[in-house]
Amino acid sequence: MDVVSDAISTVRIGRPSSNRVRVSGSWCARFAPYDGAGFHVVLSGGCRLFGADGIALTLAAGDAVLLPRGAGHVLADAEADPSRAQHAVPFEEFAGELPKVPPGSPGEVELLCGKYRLDHSRAHPLLAELPDVVHLPNRVGHHPELRSAIDLLGRELNGHRPGSGIAVPSLLDLLLVYMVRARLAEDSAGAWPAALADPVTAAAVRALHADPAAPWTNDRLAAEVGVSRATLARRFTTLIGRPPMAYLTWWRLALAAARLRDTPDPLAAIARQVGYGTPYALSHAFLREFGTTPGRYRSR
Repeated sequence: MDVVSDAISTVRIGRPSSNRVRVSGSWCARFAPYDGAGFHVVLSGGCRLFGADGIALTLAAGDAVLLPRGAGHVLADAEADPSRAQHAVPFEEFAGELPKVPPGSPGEVELLCGKYRLDHSRAHPLLAELPDVVHLPNRVGHHPELRSAIDLLGRELNGHRPGSGIAVPSLLDLLLVYMVRARLAEDSAGAWPAALADPVTAAAVRALHADPAAPWTNDRLAAEVGVSRATLARRFTTLIGRPPMAYLTWWRLALAAARLRDTPDPLAAIARQVGYGTPYALSHAFLREFGTTPGRYRSR
């Protein structure tokens, strides 16, 4: 099982949305905080990004930026300084008033700006430890899959091709996976990159994700990955931040929440799917973890 895919699929809601923007000259647009994840891809030209925490990034063609928690920020032309961010126009107003920009205009920049709908209330810790702004610059030889996805998006957006209504959302989903993967590859100090690089911890996490409903115990999991119970507990807890069975409990409940949101399955069926013997047992654990009952969670 792929932990990154699981982490994304359990929090993703609906389909991503995007706007293609072409602008030139002096400009400044504000993106309000969003209950999901925002992203920008610079298809051509260059610009600057200013974050609420004082971060200032210079972006060039081929760069990608992911804002995993939907932090508010400002995009502006490449010559802008931080003082300009205070006078930024809300993006919705900015995008609605953009004039046609002839190709080759001075300072022309083309951007793909969009959002992923995510449920942060049960974000996997792999995603939760990402910084508020993930900048993935276009460097030769780095992250070829991400570069390919950006190139394909650029081509797909160049015209109304047959099937583009399916191709673009699918490529945006790929873009999210590749941005998260690229960040993990570059983050040598993060807990989860270290956990997935450790053969014992990674094997244990994969086993729990592959069959969360199995009657796991510490002894059974240790035997599955070929180490002693003490070794498993020490390495797993050090790298993941919680013992194996505590992580399993959280993961089962995150899966239950996803099934409550995405399927009409009755609570008894969901309980069996995620390893609980009765709906009552699942309801009790769900209330303790998320502060609400499965029924209220499903109806909200």
